[in-house]
Amino acid sequence: MPEITPVDPERELFRIHPDRRIEPAEHRPGPPERIDGHTLGIVRMAASAPHGGEMHPDGDEILYVIAGRVRVTGDSAPESPLELGPGQACIVPAGEWHTVDVLEPVQLVHLTPGPGGAHRP
Repeated sequence: MPEITPVDPERELFRIHPDRRIEPAEHRPGPPERIDGHTLGIVRMAASAPHGGEMHPDGDEILYVIAGRVRVTGDSAPESPLELGPGQACIVPAGEWHTVDVLEPVQLVHLTPGPGGAHRP
């Protein structure tokens, strides 16, 4: 019988595979490695990402703010960014180019689909 696996969410993220198997993986600088499935991460950000946006073609992404504040801006409505604070969440549709800008140092949860994805310089 498998053992219950402890995970340190400050150091590790979760890879959720299509067969529903979940494995921990070490957080690394930059965007998470794309897998066929979903990546669940609990991250702290003091500054906005250094890229000009990202896109996930394989499915919707969920962003949930635990603490702090972010602004999520999608290419489909750049004049209507969404500001999220503690306890607030949003769904970024598949294929939507978007940025996540830190307004206050933030801790957030992301559920990101894969294996596809892109970042703009």
